[in-house]
Amino acid sequence: MTGARTPVRILHLHSSFSLGGKEARAVRLMNLMGPRARHVIISAVPQATGARDAIDRGIDVRFPADAPPLHGKPGLGRYRALARYMRRFDLVLSYNWGSMDGVMAHRLFSPFRNLPPMIHHEDGFNEDESVRRNWKRSSFRRLALPTTEALVVPSTLLERIAADEWGKRRRVQLIRNGIDVASYAKGPAVPIPGFERREGEVVVGTVAGLRKVKDMPRLVRAVATLPPNVRLVIVGEGPEREAITAEAAACGIADRLVMPGFMAQPHKWIGHFDLLALSSQSEQAPIAVIEAMAAGLPVVSPDVGDVAAMVSGRNCPFIASDDAAFRKALASLAEDAELRARIGHANREVAAARFDESTMVAAYENLYGRALKGRRLFCGE
Repeated sequence: MTGARTPVRILHLHSSFSLGGKEARAVRLMNLMGPRARHVIISAVPQATGARDAIDRGIDVRFPADAPPLHGKPGLGRYRALARYMRRFDLVLSYNWGSMDGVMAHRLFSPFRNLPPMIHHEDGFNEDESVRRNWKRSSFRRLALPTTEALVVPSTLLERIAADEWGKRRRVQLIRNGIDVASYAKGPAVPIPGFERREGEVVVGTVAGLRKVKDMPRLVRAVATLPPNVRLVIVGEGPEREAITAEAAACGIADRLVMPGFMAQPHKWIGHFDLLALSSQSEQAPIAVIEAMAAGLPVVSPDVGDVAAMVSGRNCPFIASDDAAFRKALASLAEDAELRARIGHANREVAAARFDESTMVAAYENLYGRALKGRRLFCGE
């Protein structure tokens, strides 16, 4: 791309912009675009913009206070205002259920107005749809999605749901999450605030937005059954923080719990963990699992989403079908350092082979480039 070429104008419609898996990926792609793009971000939860701290300083990005709201009562007036706002951009990227009013605005007004192409991304569900999808939301998605260029999903489970329940069989595109795997091989370089390793202890760690769907109290209860040399580190921030600390106090392990809040650049600190544990009611293809694998850690998780298919064969027996199996998997890995090392080595090999970000970035380059009629965002021309 020549230096004189005008940057692409991209509107991002987010359900929330608190840093989680989808936000981390979106920010990483924005950072890789560099000066080739200018970004405007609207969050359906206006105060939830914590992920902005991970955006590189040189990126042209705005969070306008005068943009039409994504959240509110459905109505033609709101949809018309959203559609009018979209006309300022070259590409619209929408993310998850909370952005669906923007998708519906595009659906209703794109036949009559010259709206930019839209690509929708779905990364999973909150606790209210962790077991069974809300039929009203599924019907709304069916109505809203037809004018999108593509529906991007990170897991085979979501790929099936998009095809069978939302009617997007022809335009659904599976792009697996990826990270810079090589950067995780160096080991930890920065401390975790409030944590200092003690001799002989084992560290169970997790990385997540602290929301109900992540079911962190479940993990607290499981760790409470382990020997006193096992500590729990929960990296992340969110509305469930007080519920987690209360559960730790009730279980008698408040002194074994460390909660440093949000931390950027996980490749610099995730190596302080001895294993990664998830306790989610619902997942798809969690980036935290890929990060742990790249760092050479074993993973314990409920059998949700694509987790069992993501980890190495050695790790598969520790993907649990119920709470009893979950606790047993944690106990087995907590007491056996050699087992953790063997599984971690196998996971690192799988991460390098399947989840390096170069593959992910190439897929988004092709997808966004097609929508922009060949315009490239991540590579020079």
